[in-house]
Amino acid sequence: MTMPTIDQRPRGASPLTLDGICAHAEVVSVPKKTLVGRSGKRAVGGRGHADRLRALLLAAGLAVLSASPPVCAQGPAAPQPEGATAELPRRVVMRFLTDSDFPPFNFLDEDGVLTGFNVDLARALCLEANATCDIKTAAWNELVPALQRGTADAVIAGHAVNGQLLADVDFSDRYFFMPGRFAGRRDLQLAAVTPEGLDGKRIAVVKGTAHEAYLKTFFSGSGIQVLENSDKARDALLEGKVDVLFEDGVGLAFWLNGTNSKGCCEFKGGPFLEPRFFGDGMAIAVPRKDPQMRKLVNAALKRVRESGRLEELVQRYFPFRIF
Repeated sequence: MTMPTIDQRPRGASPLTLDGICAHAEVVSVPKKTLVGRSGKRAVGGRGHADRLRALLLAAGLAVLSASPPVCAQGPAAPQPEGATAELPRRVVMRFLTDSDFPPFNFLDEDGVLTGFNVDLARALCLEANATCDIKTAAWNELVPALQRGTADAVIAGHAVNGQLLADVDFSDRYFFMPGRFAGRRDLQLAAVTPEGLDGKRIAVVKGTAHEAYLKTFFSGSGIQVLENSDKARDALLEGKVDVLFEDGVGLAFWLNGTNSKGCCEFKGGPFLEPRFFGDGMAIAVPRKDPQMRKLVNAALKRVRESGRLEELVQRYFPFRIF
């Protein structure tokens, strides 16, 4: 997957941030087996999953999209929104494809049962569409080709919307975003987590990621240390070789709250959002030749969001505050 186009901002332009978004009042605990894979290690934040997050989820902030799709002005010629009940297509079965190696989004739990945020969301969509849910797994590289061949109606596996994929498939409304976040040692005092506030500070970042490109664009006054993978970047922070680490907020949240961080560190500042660097959000892939499926998925997604079920799933599978 190619990196999103870099935002060609004028020199001195400020990075895009989002302060206070998704400030959940309550976090629901999640059973341990939901957050562990077969190895027993935490799902997000390890070496392999950091690579998946880097390659697949270049998105702009872990937040449920609370706004409904735009509704056209009322009038005799105004089209109905996709969530309008009168125009909803019907399917007896909704056939979803996902993969089984991307916890906590989609994975096999310790009992070998397919589970995860995306899996439960697919089931919720089927329930709202009054359709039987058929969820099968395939290798990551086979998901989009299988959708194009017609062996599935939709793919829900953590795809970020980008121009390359849009040439082959269509996408539902976005339902999930991820932020870039800074983390630093608990005793580190920072006046502001901005390019000026981090001027001269040592920042660790993973090589070849959108986070690296973002830092080099907006934080060029800092000492950027590019490391091979998340494990090495986090070790550098843990050992005091750098002042802060810049990475995806989901992986960092699990690491900061897990045993591997040894309680050393915490988030510094707020989430950073930049669609041209971090993608345009996570969505469900559907065939371009099947606009009715996109309409059905969007209508069901709207209902799941409005009912509070989507927020409930976010709190269940991501029990740590990302914002």
